Amino acid sequence: MGMTIGEKIIARAAGEEKVAPGEIHTVTLDRMMSNDGTTHLTVDKYNTKLKHPRIADPKKVVFIMDHNVPADNPKTAAAHKKMRDFAREHGIKLYEGQGVCHQVMMEDYVCPGELIFGADSHTTSYGALGAFGTGVGGTDFLYAMVTGTSWVMVPETLRFNLHGRLRKGVTPRDLILKIIGDIGANGANYKVMEFAGDGAHGLSISDRMVLCNLTVEAGAKAGIVEPDEKVIEYCEKHGRKAEHMFKSDEDAVFAKVYEYQLEDIEPCCVRPDFVDHYDTIANVEKEKIRIDEAFVGSCNNGRLDDLHMAAEALKGKKVSPRVRFLVAPASQKVYQQAIEDGTIEALVDAGAMIMNPNCSVCWGSCQGVIGENEVLVSTGTRNFKGRCGAPSSKVYLANAGVCAASAAAGYLVSPEV
Repeated sequence: MGMTIGEKIIARAAGEEKVAPGEIHTVTLDRMMSNDGTTHLTVDKYNTKLKHPRIADPKKVVFIMDHNVPADNPKTAAAHKKMRDFAREHGIKLYEGQGVCHQVMMEDYVCPGELIFGADSHTTSYGALGAFGTGVGGTDFLYAMVTGTSWVMVPETLRFNLHGRLRKGVTPRDLILKIIGDIGANGANYKVMEFAGDGAHGLSISDRMVLCNLTVEAGAKAGIVEPDEKVIEYCEKHGRKAEHMFKSDEDAVFAKVYEYQLEDIEPCCVRPDFVDHYDTIANVEKEKIRIDEAFVGSCNNGRLDDLHMAAEALKGKKVSPRVRFLVAPASQKVYQQAIEDGTIEALVDAGAMIMNPNCSVCWGSCQGVIGENEVLVSTGTRNFKGRCGAPSSKVYLANAGVCAASAAAGYLVSPEV
């Protein structure tokens, strides 16, 4: 019996020839990432709970400030200082202001076949390059950081065979939100969601990152797209070498196999307050739901393609005077590219507010926080009650085109395609 991609990655990290679902293995981690959401808590535990504290391999650890950047109050400033001081003392690479943690990791570190722990749930993003990225809590991260190892129970794998191509105006975000709507928010609990087929290989690396990023919203331990030549090209472009290009064996066993025809996917608009409250924008726009704010950004949709889509939807239009439209590029590199090709200028001319590269509105704590009974349409990762502000507020999830078009119209609406 063969192995899946996820099983092969765990086997490599465990130094085993073969692993199977349900087994528990000690693994050596390739990389570890922590952001300013919890790093200060990890530092406190390191300094107070360990008898002989040490970092196993500082070169494998990355700290990234992205959740509250720049600091919005003295408490945040103190947490940031603690993070900076610890990184400097222990020789850990620190990023501050360069972008959202997962975008920075993809640009600078991730390689196929790696097993990566991140102190953030959307570490699943790294499967876009054929890696096994998974989110862990602060205690698990601390153990990993000081030992370089951890334990993993091998997950079962759900296989999603994607066929064909998405239609114009339809994005990978619409696809993954449709999948989550189909299988439910618990439909992939502690499983790997593996994407393959000609439809998967037709997607860009940025598109694949969108798919893998949101797999955690179905409960997945990891999301992985079967790696191909595009992965090799991406790694080479970013100064890295793709060595472990794992693919599932023909006789690998999957917990379940799903088939999706990409031409059938429609632009979505997920309703509050759960990510699996799937609907199409074609249905939602009939209700003429007024919005107060729109957002394009986050680790799921803050890349150049998303900014282009937003600018295209706003061509010849202006943001409604009753709507706040915030745009946060996912990284400084994305921001610079959008400046150079005129996208930022077009968005500003239309009335958008351009934020520094960070988690911004998606995080709901530092920028664009929404008030009582306000409505937000967002490319963020979640729409839970109170996620982006007041508990009475409502968050709808949609693609960048829908968000921008809605910002101009003043209510939830489809962009002109």
